[in-house]
Amino acid sequence: MNYIGIDLGTSSVKLILMNEKGKIINSVTEEYPLSFPNPGWSEQNPYDWYEKTMEGLRKLLDGQNKESVAGISFGGQMHGLVVLDENDEVIRPAILWNDGRTTKECDYLNNVIGKDKLTEYTANIAFAGFTAPKILWLRENEPDNFKKISKIMLPKDYLAYRLTGVFATDVSDASGMLTFDVKNRCWSEEMLDICGIRKDMMAHIYESYERIGTVKAEIARELGIPENVIVAAGAGDNAAAAVGTGTVGDGMCNISLGTSGTIFISSNEFGVDKNNALHSFAHADGHYHLMGCMLSAASCNKWWMDEIINTKEYAKEQLKITEDRLGNNHVFYLPYLMGERSPHNNPAARATFTGMTMDTDRADMTQAVLEGVAFAIRDSFEIAKSLGINITETKICGGGAKSPLWCKIMANVLNIKVNVLKSEEGPSMGGAMLAMVAAGEYADVCQAAENIVQIKETIEPDVAIAERYEKKYQHFKTIYPALKQVFNLITQ
Repeated sequence: MNYIGIDLGTSSVKLILMNEKGKIINSVTEEYPLSFPNPGWSEQNPYDWYEKTMEGLRKLLDGQNKESVAGISFGGQMHGLVVLDENDEVIRPAILWNDGRTTKECDYLNNVIGKDKLTEYTANIAFAGFTAPKILWLRENEPDNFKKISKIMLPKDYLAYRLTGVFATDVSDASGMLTFDVKNRCWSEEMLDICGIRKDMMAHIYESYERIGTVKAEIARELGIPENVIVAAGAGDNAAAAVGTGTVGDGMCNISLGTSGTIFISSNEFGVDKNNALHSFAHADGHYHLMGCMLSAASCNKWWMDEIINTKEYAKEQLKITEDRLGNNHVFYLPYLMGERSPHNNPAARATFTGMTMDTDRADMTQAVLEGVAFAIRDSFEIAKSLGINITETKICGGGAKSPLWCKIMANVLNIKVNVLKSEEGPSMGGAMLAMVAAGEYADVCQAAENIVQIKETIEPDVAIAERYEKKYQHFKTIYPALKQVFNLITQ
């Protein structure tokens, strides 16, 4: 049987058709626009997600055995606020994960309600990208729209609703809303009251691998697939990517270099970072995970290449960065193009280059971008180590993982083994695997991962390079504290 995984990303939706052994049969990507109506704002039209997903499904299945499709599931951009009225019409554009308008609301939640209370209610504190601060912003700034709300959902759940008619979410994605009691895997009554919303506005909660329903009959007819195709709840993009990389079970690690960057640590037990620098979320495997998230990762390299040096030849630009240069760069880059989440939780943080001299060249700057992202990932890695978590190796995924140089930099900056996968499809692959579990192809998520995920190569850190990067990281971590007040001043 075949399964469809849908990755609803920030710039595009990626769809894969995969058989039960993990072989990719077909893959389609459809792009849609991203809107920045004000500085620091980020929005999208949910109708675009649906239209492009349906277009992608038609292309994905063209010429394929449509009768063999047994299940569909999702990975999706997290935290976005999608609001529907009583007629199921979208009230306003979705406010996305990388939107920074909620500084006032986060201050209220963290400092008036209090971080201790938030941690008690949800296992997390307020970050600008989370959903609850967006709900408060909508209540304050668009009261007429707020009054129209009948349903509150996350981006991928809007797709699931359009495909099935079932108002559902999963535990991993719900964990990033700040309205969800992560430890007990249910909505937090206290947080719903704080946000001024009713429980009936919130979706029914499922485990990521659970069946929520089947595709609507009219959609099945339009696509030519069976009406009994199972739809599983799916997961937030990072949890779905973790499933797709086999980062399930206890003590596994995955680094994702996508638009955002994450370090994801799976655990069988619930745990909270006492400083709340790492997120404590429910995992798609039925357990839990800790996650550090930076808002700009591979997007930093894209910005540097596309907008600044005006090239699409990413690999060619990296050719000059030879091994002898690793750990010897005198230029540092702070990767805070959209503010920063983990560990600084500061929407006012900004990207900077530091240390340029007259002999600085283009390759130094390119290298600094790659290293800056790796150093920022290490910031969260260090917090995990401080909690007694011993990480000796990690999987790596996302667009940035396609760069051998970047993988090598990451291995040496973190001084751990980095495992590159044979098939790296990120959240779409995780979504397809969750659909397999929902359809009974595998008993659980761990069994699916054991049978499907394979490692292509392992990159070992080099002792000399890792020592050089250790010194550079000690320099890097002094730059943000030194500039924090400057960032607050220039963004007032």
